[in-house]
Amino acid sequence: MAVIAIYNPVCGDQTAKSFFEEQVLPICVTSSVLVTTVSSTERVNHVGELVLAELEKTPINEALTVILGSGDGTLHELINYLSSADIKGTRAGVTSVPPEIHLVLVPCEYRLQSVRSFLQAPDSHLLPLTLAITTLSSPPAAKIRPKAVASAVVISTSLHASILHDSELLRAEMPGIERFKIAAKQNSNKWYNGYAKLLPVASLGVVQLYDPDAKEFISHPDADEDNPVVDFYGPFAYFLSTVNVDRLEPAFRITPLVKDIPSANDASCDLVAIRPFSSPVVSIDTPEARDNFVSILWDTLQAAYQNGNHVNLRYDEEGKVTTEGEGPFVVEYVRCGGWEWIPDDIDDDAHIVCLDGDIVTIEKGGRAVCVAATPQAKAGFMVHG
Repeated sequence: MAVIAIYNPVCGDQTAKSFFEEQVLPICVTSSVLVTTVSSTERVNHVGELVLAELEKTPINEALTVILGSGDGTLHELINYLSSADIKGTRAGVTSVPPEIHLVLVPCEYRLQSVRSFLQAPDSHLLPLTLAITTLSSPPAAKIRPKAVASAVVISTSLHASILHDSELLRAEMPGIERFKIAAKQNSNKWYNGYAKLLPVASLGVVQLYDPDAKEFISHPDADEDNPVVDFYGPFAYFLSTVNVDRLEPAFRITPLVKDIPSANDASCDLVAIRPFSSPVVSIDTPEARDNFVSILWDTLQAAYQNGNHVNLRYDEEGKVTTEGEGPFVVEYVRCGGWEWIPDDIDDDAHIVCLDGDIVTIEKGGRAVCVAATPQAKAGFMVHG
């Protein structure tokens, strides 16, 4: 079994190099696991170049294990680089045996869980990595071929995408997480005008909505008998989906049901949406309504740090957040096969999309379509849980 280690020295708090040298590599030596090469990424797509070079030397029937120290963006680069790479070397021209890559993820925030899983049982605890394939389309009149991008963690619009967009502008002067707090404050009172379509999970034929009272998923009540696609109208304060993970930080369980009620069916996205018009006291989009909704939004997202309790929050009669009563739920938690996002042409911020930390902008008149897909067993990417 070939094992290599790669880290991104500038991700997170920029301590990946020292963490690998002081923690990851010593524990591999203690466990008698030979890491043949240790590399640091130096430029865009370097991680893909490094893995491809090792993959081309790996025997056809042997998996390549990559201990990857990075954030979502580097993983995103790796997946997309290899998805379009022309593999040479030992695998040149081989299509009957797809390359198998085992990922041992060492996130920049919470770190050794995957490494310990790999060291305890190198060939066990492997899960296929579900990919979210997002197709970005220009207006039909432009006659430009759509662009497809693969993601493995988070795909979002609205607040999350805007925070990532603005925080990147602050990275040089604020390399730590403080920049995210500044960006969040800058975007706290924004609503995002757009329209979404929720696509059914293929094997179920339906879009599912989580019912916090019953503690289970139900068929989405807005689905039509003749059309399983659910129309989902804005404005939105929050619109974020994940695959594979239930959290974006150690304690921020934004999609907790990925783990608490795992999908037993086809690949799916867990989607969290907050729509201000669900509040009993909000019926019109005004500057005052947006300002008043800021506390509701942050109280709700803060509850995600309480083991994902945001999914249980309701509105009371005055539009305040509570865990009691029978008011409408603040969060709409959806499990779907994917979604389509059509931003309002006059809302520039609604055109921003986050794909595993990579920020893209939908052209005016265009759209983004995200569909979840899982590779067949023993093909593509597998991840140590």
